[in-house]
Amino acid sequence: MGAAGSKLEKALGDQFPEGERYFGLENFGNTCYCNSVLQALYFCVPFREQLLEYYGNNKSIGELEENLLTCLADLFSQISSQKKKTGVIAPKRFVQRLKKQNEIFRSYMHQDAHEFLNYLLNELVDILEKEAHTVRNDQETSPPSEKAANGLTNGTINGAKKDPLVTWVHKNFQGILTNETRCLQCETVTARDETFLDLSLDIEQNSSITSCLKNFSSTETLNAEDKFFCDKCCSLQEAQKRMKIKKPPHILVIHLKRFKYMEQLGRYKKLSYRVVFPLELKLSNTVDEADIEYSLFAVVVHVGSGPNHGHYVSLVKSHNHWLFFDDENVEMIDESAVQTFFGSAQEYSSNTDHGYILFYESLGLGNQS
Repeated sequence: MGAAGSKLEKALGDQFPEGERYFGLENFGNTCYCNSVLQALYFCVPFREQLLEYYGNNKSIGELEENLLTCLADLFSQISSQKKKTGVIAPKRFVQRLKKQNEIFRSYMHQDAHEFLNYLLNELVDILEKEAHTVRNDQETSPPSEKAANGLTNGTINGAKKDPLVTWVHKNFQGILTNETRCLQCETVTARDETFLDLSLDIEQNSSITSCLKNFSSTETLNAEDKFFCDKCCSLQEAQKRMKIKKPPHILVIHLKRFKYMEQLGRYKKLSYRVVFPLELKLSNTVDEADIEYSLFAVVVHVGSGPNHGHYVSLVKSHNHWLFFDDENVEMIDESAVQTFFGSAQEYSSNTDHGYILFYESLGLGNQS
């Protein structure tokens, strides 16, 4: 990547961001699914900063037990502390740990980038929660100065009611959906909240993220075999159900459901549909009807015509420049090139590079808990 790296440095010239590093990641046979997601997460700046802060704090306390979190932190630390501005790093330790922990990722078959992202974020949360529980149990016996700097943000005081743990992973990615069901007999509305780290959206041909989000929150009538048991009526009733966003996340991750099981084929098929994803997104399907503005900063792209083979690359916005990451290779692209990854308006097209996972950062929420 020497030539490509120097080419990128020449392209950015004096505009190369102070202290930033643009490194490709080596592919170990079939690990493009992993590399593309890692690049998107690295350029999710609040997440990167908190991960490195966690690593720095815990490293100073003592020997860290190796897990997926420490391997990820070590990789991000390696990238950010490189003397060179560009180059290639082999995420060997991270990939080895991933394969050791989860047999799904051990084979040399084509893997799903969304499945990996989902697994990774949930695994990070589990590790931080376990550490936080250990700290809570030690709180009575240790002085405050010795409390470990882990992901805990909601502490408890001497047996007071325990709040749910909110780690810095939650603070970045977690939102809350509310599932509202209205009984058509007595008009009672039942609301149930559920948390999410990403939204998986059904897609249609020649649509947009905005229309996909509207469909996600559209009202569905429950009747016939799908009737709803109303607690007030004490019987099954026809009802209307809809899903809305109660608490928007700071980082909104949208997964486009491009792989659909086709009953008549008995297998999955890739939907190459054209789905427009804007650089600036207004999220309006919230409970309080307020428009939340988001800015696109990363796209994981699936390249290929089918679900069982292909390749993953990522597009990343860093300091107002768009970059294209393809394993070891990194190059600058024009902002207008992002729209070439929307999908194909025709069923059969030579273009098989389609946006699959979108990463948006909130412009107005701040890094709220």
